[in-house]
Amino acid sequence: LSATDRMPFPERNRCLILMAFIHGFRASELLGLRLSDIDLAGRQLYIRRLKNGFSTCHPLLPDEYNVLKSWLRARKYLEKGADGDWLFLSLRRHPLSRQQFFYILREAGRLAELTIAPHPHMLRHACGYALADKGIDTR
Repeated sequence: LSATDRMPFPERNRCLILMAFIHGFRASELLGLRLSDIDLAGRQLYIRRLKNGFSTCHPLLPDEYNVLKSWLRARKYLEKGADGDWLFLSLRRHPLSRQQFFYILREAGRLAELTIAPHPHMLRHACGYALADKGIDTR
C-alpha cells in the first residue's frame, strides 16, 4: 500500500486497494459503492454482491475506517460537479471505471517492484486465502 503514496490521489488509491482486499470485492462491486452505503458512525459498509452473492453489511475495520476517512476528506475537493454520490471518483469527477482501477493497481504494483502485474481479481483471491488461513469458510 505504501506505493500509493507516490501516485496521484494516494488517499483514493490506498482506500481502493485496501477495501478490495478486506472485503473480497469484485471490481464492479467496489466501484459501485456509493456514499450512502457507508455508515461512519456505525462503522459499517453495505455491500451489494453480484452474481447471486449475498448482499449484507460488513464492519469497517479500524485501519480501513481511518483510510476511508482520509479518502473522504480528500474527496471533498472533487464533490463539486461530481457525477452522483459514487464513493470512488476519477480526476474528472466521474465514477471510477474498471479500466482505471486496473491501471491504478498495476501502477501500484510497478512502484512496489512486484515481480508480477497485479489485477483486481487477485485481491479477491487474496481475501479468500486470508480468510481460509483464519479458518473462516467462505462458501
